[in-house]
Amino acid sequence: MEDIKRIKRELIAKGHILDYYHDTVQISNGNTAVWDFIAHKGAAAVVPVLEDGRILMVKQYRNALDRYTIEIPAGGVDTVDEPHYDAAMRELREETGYTTDKLEFLIVVNTTVAFCNEKISIYVAHISGKGGEQELDEDEFINVIPYEVSELERMIYAGEIMDSKTVAAIMAYKNKYLK
Repeated sequence: MEDIKRIKRELIAKGHILDYYHDTVQISNGNTAVWDFIAHKGAAAVVPVLEDGRILMVKQYRNALDRYTIEIPAGGVDTVDEPHYDAAMRELREETGYTTDKLEFLIVVNTTVAFCNEKISIYVAHISGKGGEQELDEDEFINVIPYEVSELERMIYAGEIMDSKTVAAIMAYKNKYLK
């Protein structure tokens, strides 16, 4: 990256889950440009697989899209130093009410590389037994619904599931575990 150099980073707005910056960069032809940058602490997600092979999905309202979505359970890390594994365990319990003894690493995705550094580590949880109570935040309303992998794949190709972490996770899970 010798031909591109950040000259300045200016905080424009500080939010609850992200910070918005203007980066002034010198590009390879010698000109300068101002690029938007969104800083995110990171997140973790989990593919919760029941004993019968179905995957627990969460249905929740997403303000940015003004609609309900179907996703894998996920959430931000509490601090930049929190291990993603710990955050995935917490989100599994909080959003679904289920727990597991161990998570298996699946993949890492950067969700929007053009302007944001959000990194989501995705794990697989093999669930046995019944779930407990969800531990939702005051502003969370989540329904937990089990789906067959084939149903989820159909929903992805039909454009019913478009969330990048969920699409990547379901397809990676299918490729790794259901060959």
